[in-house]
Amino acid sequence: MNQDTIASMITSIRNSEMTKSGTVRIPSTKITETLAKIFLREGFIKNVRKHQESNKHFLVLSLRRKKERTTKRIYRNQTIFKRISRPGVRVYSNYQKIPKILGGMGIVILSSSKGLITDREAITWKIGGEIICVLY
Repeated sequence: MNQDTIASMITSIRNSEMTKSGTVRIPSTKITETLAKIFLREGFIKNVRKHQESNKHFLVLSLRRKKERTTKRIYRNQTIFKRISRPGVRVYSNYQKIPKILGGMGIVILSSSKGLITDREAITWKIGGEIICVLY
């Protein structure tokens, strides 16, 4: 069993995009639900729904295709998901030193005192935190 649920979620999404399947099923935890809501809000996935089999809860993510993206981003064959802070190496940043991804076109997701937030929200609220992952 994988202990790093964020890395396994990102890997599942990346593998699903490479195989061009439309859906991903991941175990449901509070942090994966919050990440899925951020991905949905930012336009990287199409739909999120909760599914239960016996006593286990899962999230089913419907992925967007290249032509279905609603925001103005650089269109590539697949979205790049990178895990920055890992259980062995934690990476922290204050709001002034949050890295800009592709000149602001990518998204940095941080874990802060307000919960999981994007880089734009962190700069607006002037709070820093642990850099969880990068999307572009």
